[in-house]
Amino acid sequence: MTELAQEFKVKFPKIKILAAEPLAKYTNTKTGGPAECLAFPKNVAEIKSLLVFAKENQVAVTVIGNASNLIVKEGGILGLVIILTDMNEIKVEGNFILAQAGASLIKTTQVAYQAGLTGLEFAAGIPGSIGGAIFMNAGAYDGEIKDVVKSVEVITRDGQLKTYQNNELHFAYRHSRLQEEDDIVLQATFSLRAGDRYAIRNRMEELNFLRASKQPLEYPSCGSVFKRPVGHFTGKLICDAGLQGYQSGGAQVSKKHAGFIVNVDHATASDYLDVIHHIQAEIKAKFDVDLETEVRIIGRDS
Repeated sequence: MTELAQEFKVKFPKIKILAAEPLAKYTNTKTGGPAECLAFPKNVAEIKSLLVFAKENQVAVTVIGNASNLIVKEGGILGLVIILTDMNEIKVEGNFILAQAGASLIKTTQVAYQAGLTGLEFAAGIPGSIGGAIFMNAGAYDGEIKDVVKSVEVITRDGQLKTYQNNELHFAYRHSRLQEEDDIVLQATFSLRAGDRYAIRNRMEELNFLRASKQPLEYPSCGSVFKRPVGHFTGKLICDAGLQGYQSGGAQVSKKHAGFIVNVDHATASDYLDVIHHIQAEIKAKFDVDLETEVRIIGRDS
């Protein structure tokens, strides 16, 4: 056990703390080096205690939600890493849904359907957490999180609680103000509308069918890797460059959807990064288009 993890375990005996834990066990790509100290807080009080103690002891803190749209380098992450999947409560209050940061976005859409609330159908197949969806302004099929969020409760790195209203979150394409600030999402409130459950279910099933038919869900991946450049479609650029099927190590540009990089054979984070950098270089050389990653890339080189 690392010395840091032991210190946190002694200080917080009721919180699940793991030492030198491989993050490949948690990321959707099934890649990633170890977290020096990995914690799973179950409520706001626990996450506040962890943050305050880390700040007092000058320990770096990384929050990775449920690690879906993420690549962790093989050197792993020093300091305290927090995964919020144990903070996953979802409640319905009238036409509002209150979902904690670690709740599955897909599960939240199912709760909305069961309550006869419409507005979240577009997210029925997005494999992220509520916190990550707010952070990235997740979207699909002409819908975005910004369209349905009423407010978001956050905690600062020194343990202060704040609430942002929708217009304070500076939402844009795959962007929110949280990408420039260190605040951590605790809970989001979604404002939905009463709808017909049959119609809601049909729309969710339709979108999930489209997703399954077009996306390589049979392989581990981090979802869509690149942001859509203005005036272009990323998948078409990659296909036109002759890169569909390109592979480095165990990471491959999906043969089903060129906007995805899939783990086809025990890929490493370095394999993923090699493919990403090759795509960026080729698209720049052939079309003079800069591809910006949508996926977050964090951690240390091996």
